[in-house]
Amino acid sequence: MADQTATPLTDEEREELEALRAEKARRAEEERARVEREELEALRAEQERVDAEILAERAAEQRAARKAPAAQDASSRPAPQPAPTSSPKEKTFGERMVTSSTVDDDGIPTMPVAQKIIIAVALVAVVAFIIYTATR
Repeated sequence: MADQTATPLTDEEREELEALRAEKARRAEEERARVEREELEALRAEQERVDAEILAERAAEQRAARKAPAAQDASSRPAPQPAPTSSPKEKTFGERMVTSSTVDDDGIPTMPVAQKIIIAVALVAVVAFIIYTATR
């Protein structure tokens, strides 16, 4: 058995090896194509779902717009104000961390929570570094 690995392959063995390698490559290509088709189908289904949600939202907005009272003259009533999107209930956690809903006396928004946290952590790090260098 030891001398079988040391001897070179015969022409028949070499052809068989090439045929097996080709078959293995063909199967791997078929598997890759199958996986890509499945991924494409999943992405198409997700896109269709998102498109359906968007269409449903638009239809709901159109129904709401049609239900609005049309009895008043458009020129006599004030322009509708868009709904405020900055209420804390509608914001995500990340939006609440990096935006501020309050304004100080100058009309400048107050410091967001994330900025306050970053400053506090930086101050603690500076104090720790000073203590570390002073004790060494």
